[in-house]
Amino acid sequence: MTDPLQATINDYWTERAPSYDDYQQRPERRDLDAKVWSAIWSAALPEAPADVLDVGTGSGHVAFLLADLGHRVTGSDLSDGMLERAREHAATRRTAPRFVVADAVAPDFPDASFDAVTGRYVMWTLRDPEAAVRSWVRLLRPGGVVAMADSTWFTDGLGSLYGERPAATLPLADARCIDETADVLRHGGLVDVLVEPLESVLELDRSHGVAPGHDVQLQYLVTGRRP
Repeated sequence: MTDPLQATINDYWTERAPSYDDYQQRPERRDLDAKVWSAIWSAALPEAPADVLDVGTGSGHVAFLLADLGHRVTGSDLSDGMLERAREHAATRRTAPRFVVADAVAPDFPDASFDAVTGRYVMWTLRDPEAAVRSWVRLLRPGGVVAMADSTWFTDGLGSLYGERPAATLPLADARCIDETADVLRHGGLVDVLVEPLESVLELDRSHGVAPGHDVQLQYLVTGRRP
């Protein structure tokens, strides 16, 4: 049975999928985004080709960039609407990720089947991020990498974005410092956890603006390694 909060989250992102994906595909910034984010992921991940799981893949922004870098990519999500968009894009490409329905908190893949787990704007929306990281550690081969791009989006509180949420759920939604995300990676079993400010993304946002209802703010890449 799907967790009620998770079902609400899935429905929210399915409803938003068309407008969210359209914004990411806008031509005046798409190529610039690809160049900047490709450099970020290339520096963070093992040498290609590696087996990569992109959790909370949405319409596949990260997954497609990683495939273009030469990785073997599986994109997972629980939002049917987002996966529909991702598969539509995949159908137009010669080399594309595989997109599957899977829970980022409890992904159902074999142990030690990936070299890296990635995600962009995922940590804050996980109902149990420490459980998620423990799952990712299980999926990683020794020395494998977790790389999560995120920020502190709702320092004044998440409000009613997902409706009423039970206490102790979505603990990073209201995070006031990115170190809270780094601590979750450490508590989940990763070592060599690092936080990198993404100044190149901030420069793009200052030059080209951000999505309606959002503010320009510094984003970070938080990485850790399975021992």
